[in-house]
Amino acid sequence: MATAAFEDIVEIFEFLDDWEDRYRHVIELGKAFPDLDAAFQVPAFKVDGCASQVWLRPLIEGQGAQARFDFQGTSDAMIVRGLIAILHALYAGLSKADVLAVNAAAELARLGLDDHLSAQRSNGLRAMVERIRQTAAA
Repeated sequence: MATAAFEDIVEIFEFLDDWEDRYRHVIELGKAFPDLDAAFQVPAFKVDGCASQVWLRPLIEGQGAQARFDFQGTSDAMIVRGLIAILHALYAGLSKADVLAVNAAAELARLGLDDHLSAQRSNGLRAMVERIRQTAAA
């Protein structure tokens, strides 16, 4: 149950054979992702458990389980900004109920990230997913 934007990323990753090319693509996604205004880079939006600085600002439209989920985010590390952009593609526009139904580990495994991220980056990615899930559940 992935969004069209996430499916586009999966297709690109399938096309890029070399992990170095995929890594560069993640960084390009990060460079293209809109920056989070410094006014929102505050403790309330900071994600704990990441080696680098990460902020995710939820944007919820509507009420209840059918409210639409979106977020803004940034990081001081370009690869992490790319991971934020991938998570945005995975979740943005879904209902809060659908966000909770996404198996992030399975979807992200389609990109082969597990095999190529450091343990710290993998932990940080899990922390970002957990923050997104907590926000959707609230």
